[in-house]
Amino acid sequence: MNTIGMKTLLVKEVRRFMRVPGQTVLSPLISTSLYFLVFGYSLSGRGAHEVEGVPYLSFIVPGLVFLGLANNSFLNSSSSLFINKIQGTIVDLLVVPLGPLELLAGFIGGAMVRGLMVGLLTWAVATLFTGFHLAHVPATLLFLLLSSYTFSVLGVLAAVWAEKFEQVNFFPTFVMLPLTFLGGVFYSVRELPTPWNHVSLFNPIVYMVEGLRYGMLGSSGFSPLWGGAILLGVALVATGLAWTALRSGYKLKA
Repeated sequence: MNTIGMKTLLVKEVRRFMRVPGQTVLSPLISTSLYFLVFGYSLSGRGAHEVEGVPYLSFIVPGLVFLGLANNSFLNSSSSLFINKIQGTIVDLLVVPLGPLELLAGFIGGAMVRGLMVGLLTWAVATLFTGFHLAHVPATLLFLLLSSYTFSVLGVLAAVWAEKFEQVNFFPTFVMLPLTFLGGVFYSVRELPTPWNHVSLFNPIVYMVEGLRYGMLGSSGFSPLWGGAILLGVALVATGLAWTALRSGYKLKA
């Protein structure tokens, strides 16, 4: 294990997005804060005072934290690796004594730092309006770390597979965004009319958001074990695929 090389790549990844904090940290923070203000106050003002016994403003906080965390974890690893790939500088990483595990740790670690930073800052802003809520510390930490890791690995896979910038943006635009907005961030899936309440059960984001909601608020429409199992399963499969792709140089070597 080349720990020095791995740490160097990790530091490089963190410094890369910290050079433009307004774009990589402040911009998504403002966006999710606007979601909180617009959706929270507009809907709570229309009678949505409580959802499943929780004040509506507090109810949407875990979903917004997850939204910022997942998007930024994915975007950081996918954009960084793809830029290295499209510019040809990925060859420099492939010829140095860094194995696939070290490469994964560097790219994923940097993406996790960015995702967790945005997620925690979003949570901090939300506490100004709702107060601080943390019902189950271990569950919250587990879902924060596992969510950031999972979407960081998915970002690596997207970058390896993509050959154009449009393909990198395909997953967050046409997969993550619809599933997230239909995943119970702003509403309770169980309160949807039939058949949409049943259809939503096939959306894995529902269980991820509900798992984080359980950790932060202490209540959830579904067992947090479902969310944890889905995240763990996706993380294991994605890690195996990413490791295999980096080890073989799939779509990386000229």
